[in-house]
Amino acid sequence: MFGYYVQLGVRSLGRNPWLTALMVMAIGFGVAASMITYSVFRAVSGNPIPEKSERLHVPQLDNWGPQHARSLGEPPEALTYTDSTALWKAHQARMQTIFYEVTLSVIPEHGGGSLPFNVSGYAATGDFFQMFDVPFLYGSGWSQADDEGHADVAVIGRSLNERLFQGANSVGREINMRGHSYRIVGVTDQWDPKPRYFDLFSMFTVNGMGDASEIYVPFSKAIDLKIDTGGRNSCGGASSLNAGWDGWLHGECVWISMWVQLDTPTETESYREYLRNYAAQMQQSGRFAWAPNIRLRNVTEWLDYEKVVPPESRISLIVALGFFAICLINTIGLLLAKFMRRAAEIGVRRALGASRREVYLQFLIEASTVGLAGGVLGVLLTTIGMFGVGLIFEPQIAKLAHLDASLVLLTIVVAMAATVLAAFYPTWKAAQVQPAWQLKSN
Repeated sequence: MFGYYVQLGVRSLGRNPWLTALMVMAIGFGVAASMITYSVFRAVSGNPIPEKSERLHVPQLDNWGPQHARSLGEPPEALTYTDSTALWKAHQARMQTIFYEVTLSVIPEHGGGSLPFNVSGYAATGDFFQMFDVPFLYGSGWSQADDEGHADVAVIGRSLNERLFQGANSVGREINMRGHSYRIVGVTDQWDPKPRYFDLFSMFTVNGMGDASEIYVPFSKAIDLKIDTGGRNSCGGASSLNAGWDGWLHGECVWISMWVQLDTPTETESYREYLRNYAAQMQQSGRFAWAPNIRLRNVTEWLDYEKVVPPESRISLIVALGFFAICLINTIGLLLAKFMRRAAEIGVRRALGASRREVYLQFLIEASTVGLAGGVLGVLLTTIGMFGVGLIFEPQIAKLAHLDASLVLLTIVVAMAATVLAAFYPTWKAAQVQPAWQLKSN
């Protein structure tokens, strides 16, 4: 019987073709608008590291005081060199890393007419790779001993490895950057988490989006070589000009990001207390003239605090869902007209013994065929609409929106489910047809 109802549903698409076309278009346009905006919302609001998001934390410390604190008394988003290195050397967390963005000039090994070119990446401590689950194509990251020994080592990205070594295993080879030679210890596989949760402070990270990193060098070596930050820094209103390298390092400008891995609530609370005590020590030493003001946020809390999901994405999604709801309301009216035109047919079927349940089943299946047709149209319109996402959103965000198999399936499922839901009232009205009255009137 189910197959028979499906056949009836397919045939019903040809009945009242204008009504059918209007319903398919309403559902198609509504679901396409929703899926286009959802694809953007999905890209920017997903959990980039779900298996660790509750264990990775960002320590924040107020080194500027209440007069320069961010809104609602929030500490700066990054740390000074003094604080970050002090916290890192204390090693109060199971794993921890400090890093800042660098841009280095790569000098090709054999010359041959190849010109130096710039690459961006991070000066980081060794735990960076394990904490953020960076995948490796060859080799691995460096050790804590390399950090402490200020080793001349580097990790390069897959694209840089292909550019310099044609994709071969380059572990153990040398790379010259900014006139200094580094021994390559690892080559990362493609790694570009979206949003880039671990570095929302960088000037190259817009709304958590940015290009993949191509180079990583030890933090201690970068400081030795006086490699300046290639990212953002903030001095809380104080001038950092003419401070010199040592003045810059020991000033109150924030430019270094720090993450710690705390695997249990007990460890988290213990580290929070340590951070509070550290701030209290700074107050006692006279460096801070205010009470300790610290934060310790995990990944999801950090993304919320940094407002990574752009407001236009939320607004667009709400508007699109509202448009889809209006389309469904119109579809209810069209389905009601379509079904009630067949009151005589329903009366005959009921007189021949069809139950109301069977009437429900028949018309809901017919509605699902309309939803399927609307879903197919929605997929087509969503594909076309993807080319226009850049007109609404920033390029870094727009390029993340794409149509994949899961979105195609979701588009069709949503279209069918929404149409079946919209069909309940028209179907209920159709099932109320009185057979005797219909037979008399016809």
